[in-house]
Amino acid sequence: MIRAAEVESSLQPVLLERAGEAAKGFRRVVTDSQQVRPGDLFVALRGEHHDGHNFLADALTRGARGLLVERLPAAPPEGVSLYRVKDTLDALQRLAAGRRRRQPEARVIAVTGSVGKTTTKEIVASVLGHRFKVLKNEANYNNEIGLPLTLLGLTRRHELVVLEMGMYALGEIRLLCEIARPQVGVVTNVGPSHLERLGSIEAIAAAKAELVEALPADGCAILNGDDPLVRAMSKKTRARTVLYGTSAGCQVRGTEMEGSGLGGISFTLEYGGERARAKTRLPGRHLLHNALAAAAAGMVEGMTLPEVVEALSQTRAQLRLHVHKGRNGSTILDDTYNASPTSMLAALALLADMPGRRIAVLGDMRELGDATEEGHRVVGREAARAAEVIHAVGELGRLIGEEAQRAGHPAVRLWESKEAAARALAPELHRGDVVLLKASRAMALETIIPELKD
Repeated sequence: MIRAAEVESSLQPVLLERAGEAAKGFRRVVTDSQQVRPGDLFVALRGEHHDGHNFLADALTRGARGLLVERLPAAPPEGVSLYRVKDTLDALQRLAAGRRRRQPEARVIAVTGSVGKTTTKEIVASVLGHRFKVLKNEANYNNEIGLPLTLLGLTRRHELVVLEMGMYALGEIRLLCEIARPQVGVVTNVGPSHLERLGSIEAIAAAKAELVEALPADGCAILNGDDPLVRAMSKKTRARTVLYGTSAGCQVRGTEMEGSGLGGISFTLEYGGERARAKTRLPGRHLLHNALAAAAAGMVEGMTLPEVVEALSQTRAQLRLHVHKGRNGSTILDDTYNASPTSMLAALALLADMPGRRIAVLGDMRELGDATEEGHRVVGREAARAAEVIHAVGELGRLIGEEAQRAGHPAVRLWESKEAAARALAPELHRGDVVLLKASRAMALETIIPELKD
């Protein structure tokens, strides 16, 4: 619920015109007319391809009680509150910032990084939810639109807010921090994702560091101590720093890890001179760092080591890896959401821990800039170790296959299309086979899953 008085107060600096019948308040704030329910405030955003003003009638038909617009409708509807501003995106962000100001007692933990930020956000929220009432952004609501919509769901009952922060350019995380005002910031890693757009690893690190730079002096930066570029961010923040990882010097440390494929991982968790054995159902050794980040967040927020271990054991975070039953009793690991060298290597590490014949279907990784060729070749070398059969798909995926062949792998097949790869692979699947599918979002590799299933 957002009261009309809160809307007007938050918009006062930019509100150009107020018209229509004054509603007492609105159930929710939404930007998609198809999601409008009776009593909502619909914000008409202008995008590159769509203009929300073209859907005002749809929003009203579905029961919108208020409209936040840049231009008023020609025939203002009766019984609806109208707010006209110069920029509706700016207005949406002001509404969210206003909600945050009105509830300063809720602590905000922000998560960013090149790879794994969504998974880390989910695990952090799950661990903290063991003790606290937690609000988190759903799905990929991590940008200048999604994060404000998440914050507008903040209520008095929430004690903590866990927010993933994404970015495509310098300055975007800084803007999100101005809206959300986090007290705790978690940085997972710095890698070549978006290298094509930002130009250098150093520029990517600078963009991610905007989170720790925004933290208050009494806040805390939780940093991956195993990533030199992240570790160096400790010099860019006024807040105290907690390092997590496997290397010496990390206050929150994981050692003696054991992986059991989809069965999860176990490790010894060390913090403040205490040690305890932790076990999670998180699939894959690569999720150790995500679990350590969550453990660090829990203990920064006052949870004890035994509490954190218990919370980790119960974590069932919604991950982007999906498991399907394939043809003839095979298993399909659907990790098709996106790909970078780091996430490719992590997925291959999980595949390597799986019993049975291991098959990797790997495709192009996009937006790597100058790191494109080497990034694919690194993946090719690891694929040669992790998989018994490799299907390399696409123009850039060919580099993965060629590098695996160069490493001496005897069973590499190169394909121009994913459909051709699926047609060849499907009849060869047998009970116990494990198939990993991974490539950049643009490849839409998930579309071949139906052919690989019964």
